[in-house]
Amino acid sequence: MTNRLISIVLPVYNQADHITAIVDEYAAALARIPNPYEILLVVNGSRDHSLAVCEDLAAKYSDPTRLVRVLHSEKGGWGLAVRLGLAAAHGDILCYTNSARTSPKDLILHLLYAVANPDNVIKANRKIRDNWQRRIGSLVYNIEVRALFDVPYWDINGTPKVFPRPFEALLHLQSDDDLIDAEFNAVCSRERYPMLEVPLFATKRHGGQSTTNYNSAFKMYLGAYRLWQSMRAAGKLRRPNGDES
Repeated sequence: MTNRLISIVLPVYNQADHITAIVDEYAAALARIPNPYEILLVVNGSRDHSLAVCEDLAAKYSDPTRLVRVLHSEKGGWGLAVRLGLAAAHGDILCYTNSARTSPKDLILHLLYAVANPDNVIKANRKIRDNWQRRIGSLVYNIEVRALFDVPYWDINGTPKVFPRPFEALLHLQSDDDLIDAEFNAVCSRERYPMLEVPLFATKRHGGQSTTNYNSAFKMYLGAYRLWQSMRAAGKLRRPNGDES
């Protein structure tokens, strides 16, 4: 079990001022588990010098068993960065997360769950939001996605998300934007991948500014509906009785 490589995909968007501290903290925490790992920093559409900072981190962490790799995309997008990272990952255990909101302690917790439960998806379930507007907005979105895609999970956008490489359908997600998390959950439900949801209670951001506002929230509500339409048209949804549509 200890020789299973862990790949951690971290999208990086305008995080030059704090990504070094985050990666250093992750590396220190990951040193406490025996598995080899690689951290894939996917710099996407950044307008600052995030790429140069990430390349310095790759030079610093070059041990084959404790490795940082850098991918670069001129085009931005949370989903695109996740997909690029997963496509390039070499690991047996695959993880992606929002580095600005994931503490080293929470990352390690999810990875340990994944090592101990190799045939399960492990996903964060955040129990607290920063303010009541975000709580209400998140509740509405979660109810919408649960209803549209017939999924039993909560906190659709919660990360870390960790899964074993044999869950191959999760390596073929299509969304380039924030809808990738809804698609992830829909695919897990359709493929009947067992999922363990790990409760998280932290609300602190570890760097950067949230890009969620009323306009982006509305786009996500509309986007979820359009994703449902496209997956339904392509026959990629599960019927309520468990059969694929």
